[in-house]
Amino acid sequence: MAETGKSSSLRRSKPNYIYSIVGVALVLVIMGVMGWMLLNFSKVGNTFKEDIRISAYLRTQNKDTIAQIQQFIAAQPFAKDVKYIDKDAAKDLWNKDNNEDWGKILDVNPLPESIDFFAKADYVNPDSLTKISTLLMGTYGNQITDLQYPQVLVSSISEKTKIFSIAFIVISVVLCVIVIFSIDNTIRLAMFSNRFLIKTMQMVGATRDFISKPMDIRAIINGLISAGIAIAILLGLITWLESLIPWLAAIRDIQLNLILFGGMIILGVGISLFSTHRSVIKYLKMKLDELY
Repeated sequence: MAETGKSSSLRRSKPNYIYSIVGVALVLVIMGVMGWMLLNFSKVGNTFKEDIRISAYLRTQNKDTIAQIQQFIAAQPFAKDVKYIDKDAAKDLWNKDNNEDWGKILDVNPLPESIDFFAKADYVNPDSLTKISTLLMGTYGNQITDLQYPQVLVSSISEKTKIFSIAFIVISVVLCVIVIFSIDNTIRLAMFSNRFLIKTMQMVGATRDFISKPMDIRAIINGLISAGIAIAILLGLITWLESLIPWLAAIRDIQLNLILFGGMIILGVGISLFSTHRSVIKYLKMKLDELY
């Protein structure tokens, strides 16, 4: 008879475990999508920033001095992909950017030689670029006539990046709170059907640790299953989106994605364990009449 009652209780609890696993997985998918969007927004912004060409126009034509300036820039923490651009290369770049060839009109190439470089994303903002300009002009002011870059574009990207970053942070915080409460409520509903089982075990002399330990282990397993399902769904969505939008695959950062997946696992397991343990303690403290 006792075996029958126990089996009946287990059968009643299984569907709730399934519902909680699916519910937590769906909530984690939403969190994962937002996290992935935030990571990719950051990568896209950095890609745009690091594609902005900065030109240090040269007054000198001394090859040794030019090489010295190039080495100086390359050694700075802000610089990447430093190149010396002679007059012919400058003409080719101008024709490419403006889609025309003025060589048919002019016999002399008026474009100066330059050292072009791209700055790392963290330095592509008006303040940092002003400091870079001050550094280069202060060090090689006699050899460099000017440092030019698209100032309007840099200011625009910096302002929009700040706005979108703040918006994403606010949305992420709100979503994180919603995710935590949603998972907590899902787990508590699943544990509600086990309240009499918990109380019965307490009434026959089982200790708090004896009662909570198997349920805590079950919560960890359920959290891992939910996170695994959520990660599988998110991977499917990412693969599908990258097939539709090829440049998403080009900016893919496996390390950041692994960090995101790890965060989903920690959140799923952590909240499942916390909510389950809290529910068990709650029902242990309640009187039998309060369970109805």
